[in-house]
Amino acid sequence: MIEVRKFADLGKSNHGWLDANFHFSFAEYFRQDRLHWGALRVWNDDKIAAKSGFPPHPHENMEIITYVLEGAISHRDSLGNEGRTKAGDIQVMSAGTGITHAEYNLEDEQTHSFQIWILPDRQGHAPSWGTREFPRGERAGRFEVLASGREGDDDALTIHANARVLGATVAAGESVTYELGGRKGYLVPARGKIEIDGQVAETRDGVAIADVDVLTVKALEDAELVMVETA
Repeated sequence: MIEVRKFADLGKSNHGWLDANFHFSFAEYFRQDRLHWGALRVWNDDKIAAKSGFPPHPHENMEIITYVLEGAISHRDSLGNEGRTKAGDIQVMSAGTGITHAEYNLEDEQTHSFQIWILPDRQGHAPSWGTREFPRGERAGRFEVLASGREGDDDALTIHANARVLGATVAAGESVTYELGGRKGYLVPARGKIEIDGQVAETRDGVAIADVDVLTVKALEDAELVMVETA
C-alpha cells in the first residue's frame, strides 16, 4: 500500500513566528485516520522565524527527533544540555520520565525543520539528548540510518523505539532501494519530486507505506528524502 498525502492537505497552523504543517493529528488539528503510523505519532513540518522559537516546556515518554533542513536550531534543557544543530543534521531527545527544554532559532534567517515523534518501546526511560553531524554528501544514492533503536546501528543516534529514522539524497533519474520487510514506512521528500510504484510525490508531501518488502524510490528531480521505518 502506497498513499501519497499532499502537502496542501496537511493540517495547518500559522502563528506568525511559526508556520506549522501537521502530517498527523496534533494540537488543534484532528483527523481520526491520521492519529499515527505504527509507532510514528507526529511529523511536523515547521518554519520558524529568525530570532524566535519555543520557550521552555515539558515532555515525557516520547522519542523526539528534529531533522534540520535549513538554518539551525539551538537547544537547552533541564539536564543542562545545550547545543546547536544545523542544516542536514539531526538531534534526538528521549523525554523518558520527564524533561523540560527550549528550542530557539537564534539565526538571522528562517529555520525549516521536521520534528518527528516516535512512541517509545516502554515508559520510564531516563531522559537524554544528543546531536550529530550527518553530511548530506555521505548518503548519496543510499539510505543512511540517522537515529535508531535497533541493534547494530551503532553509528546512529540512539532512540528507545523499534524504529529507524533514515535519510538519502538521490540524483534526478536515479533510484534508491530499502528493505522494509513488510514493516511500515513514512517518507517525505524534503526537496525534489519522486515516484514510488507509479505514484508521484512532490516536495513536502508525505508517503505512507505498508505491506512492501523492498521499497524503490525513483527521483524525478534531485531529491532529499527523510523516512521513518517502524513496526
